[in-house]
Amino acid sequence: MFAVIKTGGKQYRVAANDLLKIEKLEAKVGDIVEIGNVLAHGEGENVTFGAPFVDGALVTAEVVEQGKNRTVIAFKKRRRQNSRRKIGHRQLLTTVRIAEILLGGAKPSKKAAAKPEAKAEAKAPEAKAEVAAEAKAEAAPKEKAKKEPKAEAAPKEEAKAETVAAPLFKAPKGEPDDLTVIKGIGPVAAKDLAEQGIVTFAQLAKLTDKDVAKIDEHMPFSADQIKDWREQAKELAKK
Repeated sequence: MFAVIKTGGKQYRVAANDLLKIEKLEAKVGDIVEIGNVLAHGEGENVTFGAPFVDGALVTAEVVEQGKNRTVIAFKKRRRQNSRRKIGHRQLLTTVRIAEILLGGAKPSKKAAAKPEAKAEAKAPEAKAEVAAEAKAEAAPKEKAKKEPKAEAAPKEEAKAETVAAPLFKAPKGEPDDLTVIKGIGPVAAKDLAEQGIVTFAQLAKLTDKDVAKIDEHMPFSADQIKDWREQAKELAKK
C-alpha cells in the first residue's frame, strides 16, 4: 500500500519502511510522529483521493535523524553597478522512516510522543523570573562601574576647565585693536587670540620666539602664521 502525504508544503509518495527526508519536525530521534494530511492512498490500481485530504487516513513515521541539507548559494550581481550579493542557506531536515499507513480512523500501534507544552507553560513564569533576577544581578555591577568612572572623571573635567580658563597672556587695559585688519586673522582667530589675552597690535609686535612657540603649542596656529602676524602688527603699531 502507498499513500501521498503533505508536510512542509511538499507532497511525497510513501510506503511502509520508506526512508524519507522532509522539512524539520519538532521531535527527537526515536519519536513517533503522525502525519494526518493524506492526499491519497491505494494499492495497485485501486486509488482513493481526498478532497483535499482523505478522512480517517493517517501515516505514522519514526524520526531517524535531525540534520541539514547541503548549502545553497544565491549570488546576485548588477553589471556596471559595483553591486554583488552572496547569501548561503542550509535547510533544516528531518529523516523519518514510514512506520504505518492507517485507514478508517485506525489507531497507530505506537503512540506519538507527547509534546511538553503544558510543562513548558508551567515553567515559563518561573524561568522568566529567574532570567529577570539574573539580568538584574548582572546589571548592578555594570551600573556601579559606570558611576565610578564618572566620579573619577569629575576632578579631571574641573582641572581641564581651569586649564582652559587660564589665558596664556595678560590682556592690557584700554581699548583693544581690531586684529582682523591683519591679513590671515579672521573673526574666529581674533576671538581665539582675545581669549588668550592678545588684543592689541603692540602685543603681537612684542611677541618673542618663546611666546610664538607657546602659542604654537596651545593654539591652532602655526609658528609661521604667528611670525607673519607679528611683522604686520609691527607696521600697524607704528601708525
